[in-house]
Amino acid sequence: MEARLILGDQLNINHTWFTELNNDVCYVMFEMRQETDYVKHHIQKVVAFFAAMRTFARQLEQDGHIVIYYTINDPNNTHSLAKNIEKVVQLLGASSFAYQLPDEYRLDKQLHDICKNLGVTTKAHDTEHFLTSRTELAEFYKGKKSLIMEFFYRYMRKKHQYLMVNNQPEGGSWNYDKFNRNTWKGGKIPQPFKPNAILANEIYPQVKAAKIDTIGLFDGDNFLFAVSRTESLKQLNYFCEHLLQDFGTYQDAMHQDETNLFHARISFSLNVKLLSPDEVIECAIAAFRRENTKISLSQIEGFVRQILGWREYIRGLYWKEMPQYKNKNELNNFGKLPEFYWTGKTKMNCLKTSIKNSLENAYAHHIQRLMITGNFALLLQTHPDEVDAWYLGIYADAVEWVQLPNTRGMSQFADGGILATKPYVSSGSYINKMSNYCAQCAYDKKKRTGVDACPFNSLYWNFLDDKREELRGNNRMGMMYNLLGKIKPEELAKIKERAYQIIENPDDY
Repeated sequence: MEARLILGDQLNINHTWFTELNNDVCYVMFEMRQETDYVKHHIQKVVAFFAAMRTFARQLEQDGHIVIYYTINDPNNTHSLAKNIEKVVQLLGASSFAYQLPDEYRLDKQLHDICKNLGVTTKAHDTEHFLTSRTELAEFYKGKKSLIMEFFYRYMRKKHQYLMVNNQPEGGSWNYDKFNRNTWKGGKIPQPFKPNAILANEIYPQVKAAKIDTIGLFDGDNFLFAVSRTESLKQLNYFCEHLLQDFGTYQDAMHQDETNLFHARISFSLNVKLLSPDEVIECAIAAFRRENTKISLSQIEGFVRQILGWREYIRGLYWKEMPQYKNKNELNNFGKLPEFYWTGKTKMNCLKTSIKNSLENAYAHHIQRLMITGNFALLLQTHPDEVDAWYLGIYADAVEWVQLPNTRGMSQFADGGILATKPYVSSGSYINKMSNYCAQCAYDKKKRTGVDACPFNSLYWNFLDDKREELRGNNRMGMMYNLLGKIKPEELAKIKERAYQIIENPDDY
């Protein structure tokens, strides 16, 4: 008998493991406190993972596979991965143990150590999910001075021949990002796809009974996450049919009254492997190819770039740079994250709206994450460990391989420029340009000083001044430092005084 472990983000029913029935194989899955407690997670994230795992286990059983599954409140559950594996190997009298390679460094190391001491034959298999190997990005950039994503994206387009004609980009351009930065001014948006929440509603009281310490709220009527492959495919198809035609144009936009705009919300399904990246891309391209389609080339390219380019790039960078990447703090930031990140209680409307959305839905789109919550945390000069823990906990789609580079590298620039070419910081002007948040805010988006001045403004110029040494060699920051140099010393002193007041007591704002 062989025991085969399936982790909570390895729900790929098309894996070759499942192509044939074998009575000498038992699949094992565990809901563990080890995984719910290593960081404080959103209640909806815990529920979504457990619901997806249970649905997957039931599918395996219906297909005739043998499954051992420990729920969170199962008395047989030790809540330790090592002890649970030892327990089922002994229970089954298994002569071998197999697992799919984890996407998280922590679990990869733990399973490697477990296998050394298990006393049976062990083997690791690929998850058969990603379009690249763990080491492919490192090999691609070997000998190169920078890791600019665009070159890797072009390599991936050629390799997989997506949106290519005679090995050249369809339409003559590789990237239509300049068309993907529009503000949404209002209008009719198709209602977002609503997944079935029956199982989530059943699991929620079980999670509460287990006394897991979580953040956020649970409302089954507004549960966003598809927890089965069938529902995930419906959500993908709904996006391609109704939302993709406007996705690219407004992918960076934010709006007070619209949580989702034209986003697909399939990241959870992708990251637990209910969907594969190739089928997502091919479904979108098929919609683009349909007769009388309203999907333009700029819309489809913007979406393909996110899946084929950015997602694979982030995963490759994670494995290239770990484990040292997790400890990088190149900007020397050591501040605390404000309490309002867990409550949403702040007078800054952009932060109040984005955090409230996150607490209610365990979801926010990438610009809310990058240019609202991430931007403010960086301007406060928050320790990246604190920011990582918040992002990893609050979003249902957050698993470390994708969260860590996006947060520590892209959002907080803590890697010193390995991932991003400059810090993603802004004053209130960018937020006003890309949203209507400022119209309903207690603060004046144009002011730098004074009690009613937008905190982003004073924090922004203070950040540039404080980080002169760390950013001295960054050519992309040259224009902003030229503008900083034009601020009169007496005004800069007032700006910095207000910034320090905010940094000292951010929850007062």
